[in-house]
Amino acid sequence: MNENTINLIEQYYAAFNNNDMETFLNLLTDDVIHDINQGKREIGKEAFTQFMACMNHNYKEQLVDMVIMSTTDGSRAAAEFIVLGEYLQTDEGLPIAQGQKYRLPAGAFFEIRDNKVARITNYYNLQDWIAQVNA
Repeated sequence: MNENTINLIEQYYAAFNNNDMETFLNLLTDDVIHDINQGKREIGKEAFTQFMACMNHNYKEQLVDMVIMSTTDGSRAAAEFIVLGEYLQTDEGLPIAQGQKYRLPAGAFFEIRDNKVARITNYYNLQDWIAQVNA
């Protein structure tokens, strides 16, 4: 594994958990590719910034039990973790938010360029999340 890449992903998730969006976004390339779970691909830091503003409005999340892996050359990485969340505001096309809490296994894949995140692809089971917030 590549120590620089592992440290980058640790910084990325630490900034997320601390709701430090300035640091979080500064760890991305300007042309970052974001593959949204079961959704579309967005390109660019501005699109990612808007996505995160929506997420932070609708959800309160902490990522725990983090496991990070990388290729030896540091060009790619993966992370597996548990999302501990609270559904704050109704997100378009999803169940009505009523402060429901959820616990969801998730993962992410990264491409790294110039010690920044150039692509992030997130995965989780949307049907599991829906079942939890509908319970």
